[in-house]
Amino acid sequence: MTETLDYVPGRFEVIRHIRTKLSCRACDTVIAAPAPDHAIARGRAGAGLLAHIVVSKYDDHLPLYRQAEIFARDGISLETSTLSGWVGAPAAALKPLVDALAVDVLGGDSLHVERHTGTSPGAGYRKTKTGRLWTYVRDERPFAGARPPAALFFYSPDRRGEHSRNHSKNFRGVIHADGYAGFNELFAAGRIVEAGCWAHGGANSLMSTPPSARPSLKKRSTASANSTPSRRSSTDHRPTGDDSSVSCSQSRLPRRWPSGLSKPCAGSPANPSRPAFRYMRARWTALVRSFDDGCLGLDNNPAERALHCVAIGRKNYLFAGSDAGSHRAAAIYSLIESAKLNGLIR
Repeated sequence: MTETLDYVPGRFEVIRHIRTKLSCRACDTVIAAPAPDHAIARGRAGAGLLAHIVVSKYDDHLPLYRQAEIFARDGISLETSTLSGWVGAPAAALKPLVDALAVDVLGGDSLHVERHTGTSPGAGYRKTKTGRLWTYVRDERPFAGARPPAALFFYSPDRRGEHSRNHSKNFRGVIHADGYAGFNELFAAGRIVEAGCWAHGGANSLMSTPPSARPSLKKRSTASANSTPSRRSSTDHRPTGDDSSVSCSQSRLPRRWPSGLSKPCAGSPANPSRPAFRYMRARWTALVRSFDDGCLGLDNNPAERALHCVAIGRKNYLFAGSDAGSHRAAAIYSLIESAKLNGLIR
């Protein structure tokens, strides 16, 4: 027996619904079977086709004009404007699901938060403006939490801190962040606690280190991150360092930052790592918080990973199209990334 792996392209189907009409000769009443539900009122696109278009754009990063070219090879002629409308309609239909996801994500105890820069056409010809996509990720898998992972995206036309305050106005708990100043008012109010990101401190150290020393520093940082209790142990072991593989336990971690560490020696040139030490010194209390609570992560990487889809897609279709298109993208990203976190799609 010989087996060969081959590929059979997908196909389009036309599904015809025949509705029987009946009339009463006595009263001249005509009745008919109810029309089937459509994702788009009076639309010609089925739910499977709409899902394929949306996933192809926001997960496979295929712009609509490329999808139109692919469909044309199968003999289906669809204008890009038609596909654009077919993307907008599912986003509106899925709004109740996105709203329920927002309540669930923001009802947790710990979130990873990050923002990403995007562009969309502005007022006037050939003008663009810069907006922001905010992501809020709940991921309890590292400490075997009971709640499934999920990601939530919001769009804002600028980066002002008031947007993050509006997003998290009902949240109570811990936010993992990278030191963005817009979160300062959230932390000052007391209802939200900051957990620092060691990955950002390591990135700053790497950028400020001479190129010849970067491979060694990166290797040491990776080995330390993979062996810490916050990565591989249960919540009981993580804060105390009871795991035999621990290389940086709580007992060895300084609770107070050495006052002279970020200052160069008198008469010596400025230390190239000084910006990284300044970053870590300013956030030391938030950085060491993960060593006191086994349910907190060392870094903000879950939010960074959730934004990869946005960064890759931006290279292909460049712009969101409008503010409305950006809000629509945020809603669809929320559903797709949550599905990916739970292994429903890849």
